[in-house]
Amino acid sequence: MAISMYQASIPQFTKMLTNLSSILKKGEEFVNAKGIDEAVLIEGRLAPDMFPLPKQVQVACDQVKNGMARLAGIEPPKFEDNETTFAQLQERIAKTIAFANSLKPTQIDGTEAKEIKFSIKEWSFEFVGEQYLLTWIIPNFYFHITTAYDILRHNGVEIGKTDYLGG
Repeated sequence: MAISMYQASIPQFTKMLTNLSSILKKGEEFVNAKGIDEAVLIEGRLAPDMFPLPKQVQVACDQVKNGMARLAGIEPPKFEDNETTFAQLQERIAKTIAFANSLKPTQIDGTEAKEIKFSIKEWSFEFVGEQYLLTWIIPNFYFHITTAYDILRHNGVEIGKTDYLGG
């Protein structure tokens, strides 16, 4: 039996977003314990040309809300992209999980061949549903989750593989 589009996406996205929430909580606990301004971690990035922590969280969430809405044929929720604190990032993750959990398997399954077209700035993209999920949404989601983890780890937050994978 093949795995369905829903099974390949929503349960894993909600699990990893929950793990990301836990990782961010450890980041917040770290700055509080060390007496560090949370802006130090919030503004953290791995390289000068990479996005800072909030943008990593925003894009990971956007992959879920925008990508799954496109597959489901519904309007995605609108978020402002203005998070500057751990609390605000936690709220964004919670709203994204709630949206993902609101989707039913019948909205996602059967979209394997659905045409997906969208633009980001000057780039236009065309996919079919399965290709979109497997070669765009999932890799981008994991890239940004991993980069958020790496920013916190690089800055001394005591997190490890079990935090990333959930335990």
